[in-house]
Amino acid sequence: MKKAYVIGTCDTKYAELSYTVDLLKKAGVESVLVDVGIFPHEYIVDVPNTEVAKHHPETPDFLTSAKDRGEAVMAMSEALEAFLPGRDDIGGVLGMGGTGNTTLVTRAMRALPVGVPKLMVSTVASGDTAPYVGATDICMMASVADVAGLNPVSRAVLGNAAHAMAGMVKNVIPAAADTKPLLGMTMFGVTTPCVMNLRKIFENEYEPLIFHATGTGGQCFEKLIDSEMLKYVIDVTLTEVCDLFMGGVMSAGPDRLGAIIRTKIPYVGSLGALDMVNFGALKTVPEKYKNRKLHVHNANVTLMRTTKEENADMGRWIGEKLNQCEGRVRFLIPEGGVSVIDAPGQPFYDPEADKALFDSLEATVKQTERRKIIRLPLNINDPAFAEALAEQLKAVIS
Repeated sequence: MKKAYVIGTCDTKYAELSYTVDLLKKAGVESVLVDVGIFPHEYIVDVPNTEVAKHHPETPDFLTSAKDRGEAVMAMSEALEAFLPGRDDIGGVLGMGGTGNTTLVTRAMRALPVGVPKLMVSTVASGDTAPYVGATDICMMASVADVAGLNPVSRAVLGNAAHAMAGMVKNVIPAAADTKPLLGMTMFGVTTPCVMNLRKIFENEYEPLIFHATGTGGQCFEKLIDSEMLKYVIDVTLTEVCDLFMGGVMSAGPDRLGAIIRTKIPYVGSLGALDMVNFGALKTVPEKYKNRKLHVHNANVTLMRTTKEENADMGRWIGEKLNQCEGRVRFLIPEGGVSVIDAPGQPFYDPEADKALFDSLEATVKQTERRKIIRLPLNINDPAFAEALAEQLKAVIS
């Protein structure tokens, strides 16, 4: 059995950390107490803060050289992020604390593969946890009261956390006997027909794993590629790039396509939903966009049509990313439109805007035998387009 890593600032929370370590031991789980505090103390720990600090990529002496507490805490976060992935005995990670320790520990948790149990007892677990969880499977448990001493409330919460971690470490998920390779695909409402057609094509050969391109969805897609959990990918929908460029609410950040570059995974992609920027309710659309072509999808979602200029910029950005890919790349352009509503008679049909996207992308990409752009006179949701994507996947993995 692997071990539960209990991580916290032992200079301020040793009693609480020790309490969870004792409960884990009683539950039959060996633990490793990791100190990420920045002040010296005399408590006995398994991994002292000085050992963690050695893993900082630039300033391993920050515990003595940092100018202030904030600088030291940030450096400790970076050191822990480098330390944890190098351990081969991690069965799960349990952290606890307020905003500072939550930020510190969850950063390192996010560096671990999906599937490794991660549980953070935090004072901020009942608020917006997106900055802490990101694209990973971190479980946030509200501490109710501050993690500042042992009392009836903290004992109950920390006890439940310790027992939950013990259960996750002891009960390893068995691998399915008939597991098929995972095929990751990105989808939005307006590219659903394409992805559903692909799912039918591959359902007997692969296990389709579909990611909703809502920002977090794209990040999760990339996280699983980095974690080598996805064997193959068909990246149908890049709409998150629109939100990155124009300030929409569903950006996946500037690292979109980064995992493709880093892992060199065979890549088949397209331009799904690059006709739209996503905002919330109509009243939330920024003032500078009020006179643009807007489409109210529902009470909480308003779409804005991208322009020729914006599409040209996005085409160049995507093309420059593809040029960095060393794996096999096939990128398909649907000349008949990039979404359900980018088709003749639909509200976002704009052939000129699409042409600017297509031409800019093709002009930017340096095509080789391994990296090719393929134009098709189809809408992205035409069954024939899904069939073409499927054929290109077979080509890049053959």
